[in-house]
Amino acid sequence: MKCVTLIIGAPGETDEDVQETLDLAGELAKERGRLVIAGYHQDGVRQVNMQMWNWKGLDVINAHERDGEIYLRGMRASIDAVVAGALDPTPLYTHIYPLEDLSHALDLLGTRPEGFLKALVVP
Repeated sequence: MKCVTLIIGAPGETDEDVQETLDLAGELAKERGRLVIAGYHQDGVRQVNMQMWNWKGLDVINAHERDGEIYLRGMRASIDAVVAGALDPTPLYTHIYPLEDLSHALDLLGTRPEGFLKALVVP
């Protein structure tokens, strides 16, 4: 049986949304699957169903890199992919702001109003 990698972020606006996303990811993952956690809100403790995750034999990967050099290498590779046309970043953001409005863009990131995902700040 072929395994599928399931990558999740934490797009929810409340603790319950984030917890539900994590719970759903565990349910959707197949036996011997790989679950990559690519986003984690630092606003509370999360719980997982370790009995189910263990029974399924999941490989769980935390996608938060702590080594600065590796982090920079990934950023450079992403920039190269955008410049080469291999990666289209437009689905990743919902708002565009000039640099002068950086403060407002950061406020939105904190309050997450309806329809806001990420903001692109341009010079």
